[in-house]
Amino acid sequence: MAWNAKNKDKEFTYSEIFYSPQGEGFYTGFGTVWLRFFLCNLQCNGFGQDDPMDPSTYELPYKNIDVGAYDKLEDLPVFSKGCDTSYSWSKRFKHLQRRGTADQIADKLIDIMKNPHNPNGRFRHPVSTERQHLCFTGGEPLMPHGQECSTEVIYALKGNEMSMPGCVTYETNGTQELSSDFKEFYQNRELYSGDLFFSVSPKLQSVSGEKRDKAIKPEIVREYEILSREGYYRKPHGQLKFVMTPDPRAWDELDEVVNMFRSHKVNFPVTIMPIGSRVEDQIITAGEVATMALQRGYRVSARVHTYLWGNKIGT
Repeated sequence: MAWNAKNKDKEFTYSEIFYSPQGEGFYTGFGTVWLRFFLCNLQCNGFGQDDPMDPSTYELPYKNIDVGAYDKLEDLPVFSKGCDTSYSWSKRFKHLQRRGTADQIADKLIDIMKNPHNPNGRFRHPVSTERQHLCFTGGEPLMPHGQECSTEVIYALKGNEMSMPGCVTYETNGTQELSSDFKEFYQNRELYSGDLFFSVSPKLQSVSGEKRDKAIKPEIVREYEILSREGYYRKPHGQLKFVMTPDPRAWDELDEVVNMFRSHKVNFPVTIMPIGSRVEDQIITAGEVATMALQRGYRVSARVHTYLWGNKIGT
């Protein structure tokens, strides 16, 4: 299948581009270039609340902040309650977003990697020779504009004769159907021959406040698993990553939801992370959550970037 850019002049809206280690799950510690898209179909206002199941008790700092006092996203504080990246979907922050064509975005991905040890911004690092990764996050990166932009960006990188990323990850909530163009792109190994990894973070109502019929879509994630098999290993390449609290209601719901995914033949391993957008929030329950996860045989992940930089925007 030949592939041509659909519209080289089309501009896409995104929140930020940055270079940082992957901080969560399977690829923790790998050097990664990030493209965070704007817009999401979920809000997750229950995160960090005293009772995620009772919206009447929510405190939502992102709704009260004086957005006019900020000229760029990087100066915003870390929100301790509600979604910690609400700046990537709330219309209150739309004026702080960026825009660019796929070619312009690809150039920025290259530029962000440039440093004295990698002066040309190569995905294959000239010192370690390891391939740096590329992660599409959000917001929700598998909304239609994210699917279109991400594939066009990879095509632009290839057109610039850059060495390609060793892995492309989509950090998704697992609710978005894949377009035929998206699936055809990743099935064509001449366009992208590296690993394709789906980091699926389903939102439990007892933790995020999102209702199950809107947030849990195992039949859609099954699509992701099938597409991930197109890679070199020919086996499922992804994870189900749940943010958890010690609340027994959350663990009862987790058991139900994992069974839903397994009944739809989604065999991605399960990774558990303690809730907390900041280190001081995580350490309150991290050990308890880790113990409960290990008892069930699940993998455990901290949010390493929060321990390194406090989850500051751009890390």
